Amino acid sequence: MLRTLMKMKILVVIMMSLGVSITNGQQKNETPGVQKPDSAASKKWYDRFLIRGYMQARYNRLLETNPKLKCDQCDKSWGEGGGIFLRRVRIVLYGQISERIYFYIQPDFASSASSSVLNVGQIRDAYMDIGLDRKSEFRIRLGQSKIPFGFENMQSSQNRLPLDRNDALNSAFSNERDMGAFFYWAPQKTRRQFSALVNEGYKGEGDYGVVAFGVFNGQTANKPEQNNSLHAVGRIAYPFKVGDQTFEPALQAYTGKYVLTADQVSPGVKIAKGNEYLDQRVAATFVWYPKPFGIQAEYNFGRGPEFNKFTDSIEVKSLKGGYATLNYMVKAGNQIVFPFFRYQYYEGGKKFERDARSYSVNEFEWGIEWQPVKAFELVVEYVRSSRKFEDFKNQDNRQKGGLLRLQAQINY
Repeated sequence: MLRTLMKMKILVVIMMSLGVSITNGQQKNETPGVQKPDSAASKKWYDRFLIRGYMQARYNRLLETNPKLKCDQCDKSWGEGGGIFLRRVRIVLYGQISERIYFYIQPDFASSASSSVLNVGQIRDAYMDIGLDRKSEFRIRLGQSKIPFGFENMQSSQNRLPLDRNDALNSAFSNERDMGAFFYWAPQKTRRQFSALVNEGYKGEGDYGVVAFGVFNGQTANKPEQNNSLHAVGRIAYPFKVGDQTFEPALQAYTGKYVLTADQVSPGVKIAKGNEYLDQRVAATFVWYPKPFGIQAEYNFGRGPEFNKFTDSIEVKSLKGGYATLNYMVKAGNQIVFPFFRYQYYEGGKKFERDARSYSVNEFEWGIEWQPVKAFELVVEYVRSSRKFEDFKNQDNRQKGGLLRLQAQINY
């Protein structure tokens, strides 16, 4: 008995010494290097180590009119064979461990290892921010993180209203991330504004600077580099106020060469020498934050690999597309309700899918997000979609239909 008590005492001492704090409720977008007045430099590292996260459970089969209508990049539980599905299970470890050093690690425990194996742990983010000045207005980010391209790409799925990102810009990067080195700059006041637009529930994208540029491998997240040339990206964004309203325009672009690996290409498909393809895009963003009415719109165009069914080959072809989302923020006591509508279209390839699958998408979504408390959200969304998605095996494949989608999300 005495030995058991001693073990319990030692365990309690260890737990107290770790001093790990846990945030609750809605996601907070911490601003690396921007410290509060009561944040003393003498704090121990374990007082700056924080944990948060979120989890999403979905069902997509209600009022379904076509089980062959699918969207692998959006949600693998769309269509035939889909059931109740864990879309994301995220735990974030992060903290300002010294005046100029910030770290962020985010694994996801709802990744798919294959078509038959779900809920596998995989790194989404693992990076460090190094402040080049005491306020970290100038900083460098190293590691795997989101590429600064597209507002909705950078916006956390914890905050986004539509259940999935739009095809037009999200087709640029699988999981929106890659290994790279990025430079960010923004004045301290603007950095706090970026964070406030998330923390106060206005569906912001977080702090990715007023000016951002950098280089990255170009093969997308958790994939090894395949050639000796890096992709390059640049972005300019600036939030400003007019009365009580906040607006944020942005311009961004990237360029590089993407390599299609052997496991991505079907036997019989003709490919370019070295499997290497030009991969470049330019995009424009306009956001009118919901105070209470909001608009979010983006458009991009460029060139990239795409399957051509007439030649059974993968070629560099033009691509284009965008979306517009209308939303309205209703506050009723501590509850928040967000009705929303989105239209999107896309014409082009998805380089990371089988045979750089060719897409033509026209889609409407109507939905509502209800937050009765900060720790819980429920989304009901109806989708009406027309999707052409063609590869070597599936040619002349256009599917149309509608479905009602449900998502429950907890924030911790």
